[in-house]
Amino acid sequence: MNLLMVFFGLIAILSLVAAFRAIKEKNVLAIIFGLAAGIVFGWFVFMTIYHQGYPPAI
Repeated sequence: MNLLMVFFGLIAILSLVAAFRAIKEKNVLAIIFGLAAGIVFGWFVFMTIYHQGYPPAI
């Protein structure tokens, strides 16, 4: 689960970067999907750290 959390964290960061780039280009659909992906993956990472701790307790 630890490596999966790292990958999802990177996905969340990159999707938020893409959303901000889409804001500069005024692409509404990309803004919506970028923010939605960033929020969903970021929430998963946050709740995994909150629930299991970092490093995860077994």
